[in-house]
Amino acid sequence: MRILNRRDRQTAPQSWWRAAAISVVAIGLVAFLGLPAWAQSQSSSSTSGTQKQEPPPEAGGPQTDVGPYAIPSKKPDAPPPPPSEKPKKIEGMPDYSIRVDVPLVNVPVTVTTKDGQFINGLKKENFRISEDGVPQTISNFGLSDAPITAVLLVEFASTSYYFLADTLNAAYAFANGLKKNDWVAVVAYDNKTQIMVDFTQDKGAVYGALNQLRIPGFSETNLFDALYYTLDSVDHLEGHKYVILISTGFDSFSKLNLGEITKKVKATKDVTIFPVSIGWAVRNWYEAHGRAAPHGMGIPISQMDYLQADNQMQTFARLTGGRFYQPRFEAEFAEVFRDILGDIRNQYNLSYRPTNPKQDGTFRKLKIELVAADGGPLKVRDQKGKDLKVQIITRDGYTAKNEVE
Repeated sequence: MRILNRRDRQTAPQSWWRAAAISVVAIGLVAFLGLPAWAQSQSSSSTSGTQKQEPPPEAGGPQTDVGPYAIPSKKPDAPPPPPSEKPKKIEGMPDYSIRVDVPLVNVPVTVTTKDGQFINGLKKENFRISEDGVPQTISNFGLSDAPITAVLLVEFASTSYYFLADTLNAAYAFANGLKKNDWVAVVAYDNKTQIMVDFTQDKGAVYGALNQLRIPGFSETNLFDALYYTLDSVDHLEGHKYVILISTGFDSFSKLNLGEITKKVKATKDVTIFPVSIGWAVRNWYEAHGRAAPHGMGIPISQMDYLQADNQMQTFARLTGGRFYQPRFEAEFAEVFRDILGDIRNQYNLSYRPTNPKQDGTFRKLKIELVAADGGPLKVRDQKGKDLKVQIITRDGYTAKNEVE
């Protein structure tokens, strides 16, 4: 064992304290340098443990800074709808399409000489048509050759024997000219309207209906109501229709007035009226003696009433493209109805789409002209080369369809 000497004993405590101080300083320095890294590590750990987590958008619900929250499972996408089934194609049935278009206007035209002889051989280029003064383009053209559809509308009232005789003679004359494919209905009226036979192709049925017209019941006549009923009844039928009106033209019992029936005549499409006046001979005899022919017991009537009746029937014919006839003798009825049936079976049919597309229910004036190839007036000559005066028989105009109809 080494024994310290005094000097050693004196210097030993100093060395120990010096070493201890150095150790303390070293430990402090190490602690000072290591603290920031440790604090930063602890801060990172703490921050990572408390950092706000944003919920994914598909979680839904409120987006707040509180938790916990549950993430719902994503619903599977709905399967696409099955394709719509197309309608089955039926063999033999054509395909159809729907389109909105301007209505087609049909205009029957009869062209005759002054003597009533039909002029045939005209072509589409020979016609010029104007609506309210505006030229139109003819789209369809042809000569009618189809069976006719007609209503024989007869006045059968207790008025006068002569009127009744003319009525029956005229009606039978028309029936005699019918063909087997023609469709005809017979309607009679006095103060009411009665269907004697509905549309038929049986000429025997037409004769049977006329044979029932033997004993009239009333002397009152409702021409306007009967004509309105007839026009309303045929309006839904396809094709062109004809009304053969056999009447004195005098009305004493209708609910409608002249203005209302005239409006109906204008508004009815594809109908031509051929009025045939009856009783001219007896009317003429009474007028020669300064009186008016009686029209049933207790019904006051004057010569002016008969003239007005003639004008009314002329208006019905003019508005629809027909002709007014006033046979004077019984023998003339056969000729009259030959002319009527000739006009019906020898008409030029023109069709066009108006340049005015408005469906406003207004009345449109029509004008038909005959033109030559050079655009000038068409001249018609007879076999001797003499110029013939031509008359064009057609309707004055038509009423455009109303948009609310």
